[in-house]
Amino acid sequence: MGSSSGLVDWRGRPVNTKRHGGVRASIFIHALVLLSNAANIASIMNLVSYLRGTMHMGVAEASTMASNFFASLQMFSIPAAFLADSYIKRFYTVLIFVPIEILGYILLAVQAHVPSLHPPPCSTTGQQKCEPVRGSNLSLLLLGLYLIPIGDGAARACLPALGGDQFDTADPVEKRQEASFFNWYTFAVSSGGFVGLVLIVWVENRRGWDVGFTVCALCVLLGMMIWIAGFPFYRNQMPGGSAITRILQVLVVSFKKRKVQLPESTSELKEMSQDDHNIIPEELQRTEGFRCLEKSTVDTGETGPWSLCTVTQVEETKIVLRMVPIFLSAILGYIPVPLILNFTVQQGNTMDTKLGSVHISPATLFVIPTVFQMVILVLYDRFIVPFLRRITGYVGGVTHLQRIGIGFLSATLATGVAAIVEMKRKKVAEDNGLMDATTGIPISVFWLTVQFFLLGVVDVTSFVGLLEFFYSEASNGMKSVGSSIFYCILGVSAWLGSLLIQVANRVTRRANGTGGWLDGNNLNMGKLDRFYWLLAVIELVSLFIYMFFARRYVYRNNQRVVDTQDTKYPSEAAAGDLMT
Repeated sequence: MGSSSGLVDWRGRPVNTKRHGGVRASIFIHALVLLSNAANIASIMNLVSYLRGTMHMGVAEASTMASNFFASLQMFSIPAAFLADSYIKRFYTVLIFVPIEILGYILLAVQAHVPSLHPPPCSTTGQQKCEPVRGSNLSLLLLGLYLIPIGDGAARACLPALGGDQFDTADPVEKRQEASFFNWYTFAVSSGGFVGLVLIVWVENRRGWDVGFTVCALCVLLGMMIWIAGFPFYRNQMPGGSAITRILQVLVVSFKKRKVQLPESTSELKEMSQDDHNIIPEELQRTEGFRCLEKSTVDTGETGPWSLCTVTQVEETKIVLRMVPIFLSAILGYIPVPLILNFTVQQGNTMDTKLGSVHISPATLFVIPTVFQMVILVLYDRFIVPFLRRITGYVGGVTHLQRIGIGFLSATLATGVAAIVEMKRKKVAEDNGLMDATTGIPISVFWLTVQFFLLGVVDVTSFVGLLEFFYSEASNGMKSVGSSIFYCILGVSAWLGSLLIQVANRVTRRANGTGGWLDGNNLNMGKLDRFYWLLAVIELVSLFIYMFFARRYVYRNNQRVVDTQDTKYPSEAAAGDLMT
């Protein structure tokens, strides 16, 4: 059974690999990912318009609330992951929490529909000041908004791990299919974003926010129903108790025994008992490094979980500590990515947005990098990976850390290109006497195509690479936590990006004695090009830091294929064709 050993079906029986798991089971997971992201990405991208237009919030308040909403979507995955790995199955975690997300959208739809639950429209005569949302209506708005991350956080934490459980890495065919799963998982995210930006944003802007939020609720509900239909086919990992508690026990006990001498033979260290095997889903073998932690496994006569630990507990702790440098350098490397994307759209708003006779709306500009991601992902999975696999012998064509590094290199190039394009845009505005204009600068929005393309490469490489890295390197008892660590990177980097804007503005405001680089509403009067160069330097430094730690990282799992010949098995070929 390989890595499928210990997995159970929905009735708690050992899985049958011919009936349970595989590509068939993963398709149901992709459906929920696609439809939930259609709702969430549309909400993220259009939320500021709702808060400013319907709720009459100021620019700063609306932007702050939108940023907090985005960060919450990422950070709420951590408690859900802890719950799924420790106490209940991943399936039940999603089943319990996703309806909370639907409830959040329903509350927002009701508030947008009922006039008494939101501020009255602003007076067209200008005699009456716009009244912002406050009191109980503000509380209802916050309740609806923050119910969504509670439900979606469970999906973000558990669905990648549940999908990875469907493939047996001891089987050569399923090992390749697992590598493709994370590519198609990201494709489902991008496809959901495309649907949301094209369909749901249009509904919100043309048919009303009440209808738009209702469509969001229906999308998540439909995705959940499709996902539930795959219940009989899933392989489920049984929860193995709190891995975080086990790690804390190792840290506490090793500190208490810091003066204890390690035995000469490692066979004297405490191994897992039969009772431990019944609870913890995986026994880990001892590895070199962090010898100080191994003192927690020395039997000094005291018993109990806070007095004596096992080698497996120590190895779980080592796994986490080894991933910390990658985690921190990835946060630094991801700071520029959302900033480039947001400012690129603002650049596009000032440019010629005609596509033939059609004008492209601001929110729809996000479709461009989304389409690039979808196209590149298909090409990468179907053509580039098999080609690289024959050369390198790696299941994914390259290692996880190499793939992440390619993404950070692309982000560095994207910031440089963005700075050059911004310099060109401002020169065109100056040459045409349009420095005071906020729209209509005679330069095509398609000048932004290169940086959009490079941002698409970032998502295809770093996004998938980080998600797969933290999932595959985590122990079986921490797979959901591993997935949530990746989303934690996105949330923390978003917060740090907002802080960077404030710091850059404050420093340059003092240096110039006038406005900061990004002050005001007119990009032509700002220094966005200099801010892009600052991001390029930060990204380049983070790339070197990341490379330093990545070169020294020792993988827990072998990433090479059993047979380096890229033979396509019938089920594997059918899987790719079905996904396409």
